[in-house]
Order: sequence, then structure tokens, then C-alpha cells
Amino acid sequence: MAMESTGVYWKPIYNLLELESELKVFVVNAQHIKQVPGRKTDVKDAEWIAELLKHGLLKPSYIPDRPQRELRELVRYRRSLIDERAREANRIQKVLEGANIKLGSVATNILGVSGRLILRDLIHGHTDAKALAQHSKRNLRKKIHLLERSLNGLIGSHQRKMLKTQLEHIEFLEKQIDEITQEIDSRMTPFEEDLERLDSIPGIGRVTAQHLIAEIGTNMDRFASADHLTSWAGLAPGQNESAGKKRSARTRDGNKYLRSALVEAATSATRRKNTYLYAKYQRLKLRRGAKKARIAIARTLLVIVYHLLTKQEMYLEKGAVHYNEKALEVKKQKAIKHLQRKRQKSAPINLDADFLY
Repeated sequence: MAMESTGVYWKPIYNLLELESELKVFVVNAQHIKQVPGRKTDVKDAEWIAELLKHGLLKPSYIPDRPQRELRELVRYRRSLIDERAREANRIQKVLEGANIKLGSVATNILGVSGRLILRDLIHGHTDAKALAQHSKRNLRKKIHLLERSLNGLIGSHQRKMLKTQLEHIEFLEKQIDEITQEIDSRMTPFEEDLERLDSIPGIGRVTAQHLIAEIGTNMDRFASADHLTSWAGLAPGQNESAGKKRSARTRDGNKYLRSALVEAATSATRRKNTYLYAKYQRLKLRRGAKKARIAIARTLLVIVYHLLTKQEMYLEKGAVHYNEKALEVKKQKAIKHLQRKRQKSAPINLDADFLY
């Protein structure tokens, strides 16, 4: 039996058919079974899928077992809660800006301990900047004079109401995130060693490691190589070929959840100086720009993940010096090959006497 993987509509049917041991169910990417242009109906689509299945022309998508599917749903839901929390924090920032309060320009995190104390006082109608600045803690305390100036604003009653609602929403979201995280942690217990392996990679923390394992699992046997995995994730560059010339193209579509987690991890990894990944990013950024360089680092991270899970090893940091030496050697070898090709093209042609006459 075969069906298209359209949205979430295939899931309830697959969950039922999965219980029938004598049935083999193919879930197929809709992009791979497009019909020729013409009239399109559900009945004709079903007939077309049946015809392709009959002739063995369908390539099934990878569907993980039920426990991993449930883990994926939990991890993806947590991601959506985290994203919603970030959006609500941005809304708070906009309300403060509208009240001419520049808290975000002084405090690195307006939802830190100091920031929340200040927000609660603002919500309760306290507007004395000097008194509000006394809530500053640790590093923010060193900037108390700047903080005091940033809190001189004009906040209205409607803005206090909005801040109250937004802060309560954020606290509710944080509670939900904690509850979902507890459930994820309990389901991740069998993968604790693999989590530690991925956590050893620069830029990948425990939450990201959980996200990666939920998306790809821990058994890499289903991927023929690291290149297959990066292609599945949508991190392998495409390639256009015409008239014998090959040109790189944009990365292909893939698992958007996995790709997003890796790009975020790459952003974090490129901020850690004197590491192998930092040195690689700096070199790539000069040639391709920051955005493409981050995508390349995201791909490198996934290749590292593949090898660590395959070989059951921890990440070994080789440092920026190692990468720079390696890159210099590669550059040197390319220059040698270029000179050799140039020499071959300019070499004189030896013509014998028979050819001349």
C-alpha cells in the first residue's frame, strides 16, 4: 500500500495501518510522484500512485518507529513554544520603546532577574527611574547610571496592561516548556551517552542535541554516508550542469526542523574563538559571505554528528591553528596543480621530420 505524505493527513492512517503486520505501507514524497500536466482529481492521483507501486517505481520516505515519532512531536512542540516566547519578548521590547523606555539598550536580557523586577514595578505604576535602577544586579549594576537614564520614559495605563499580559504569557510559556522538557528528558534516558557525545561539539548544547537525535535517531545505518545525511537535511549544495560546465546552486529542500536547529548551532559555534569551526567560518566568510558560511558550518556540524554517532566517539577539538595549517596546505596543492596544467598547455610541440614533410 502507498500514500502521499501530504501535511499531517497521512499520520492517522499510517498509525492504523502500522498495526497490521502483514501490510507494507509506503509513504512517498508528493514531489517524487507528480503526474504529467492535465486534469487532476483524488481518484486519478490514487490510480497513478497504484500504477507506480505496481511497477516498483516508488521510493518510500523514511518513517521512524512510533517512539521516535512521538519524541519528534514533543521536541518540535517545545521548539514552537520557545519561538513563541521569543516573539512575546519582542512584543515587550516594542511596548517599552513606545513608552520611550530604552531598557533593551542597556540590559542584554530584559527578561533576566533585573529586567523582570523592573518590568513588574512598571506594571504596578512605579515610574521613578532612580528607584527602578536599584533593581540592577551583577554586571548591570556597573551600568546603573546608564540604566537610570534609559528608564526615563512616559508609560501609559494601556501599556502597563499590555506589559502585564505579555509577562504573564511568557511565564506561562516557560512553565509549559519546563513540563515538556521533563517529558523529553525521561524519553531521552536511553540515549544519554549519545547526548553527551553531541554536547561535546562546539555550538551544540543539550537541547540542540535532543533535537538532533529526535530528528535523525542514533542509528546512522540508514544513511549510506555523511553526504546522504546532509542531503536529506537540505544542507547539501545543489548543482546545475549545462554545456559541460558545473555551477553550484542553492541548497536543496530537506528536513526544515533539522536544518533550523543546525543553523542555530552554527551561529553559536562561530562565536567561539580559537576553535576549528571558528577558523573555518572566518575563511569561508571572506569568500562566500556570512550567510553562506553559516550554512557551510551547519553542514560541517552534521557531518561531525554523523561520524560521532557512527564511531561512538567524543568530539576532539583540533583548534584554529590546525584548520589554518590544513587550509594552507590545500591552497598550496591547488597552486601546484594549476601551475602544472599551465605548463602542460604552454609546452612546445615536438614535430618529427615525417610530420613536417
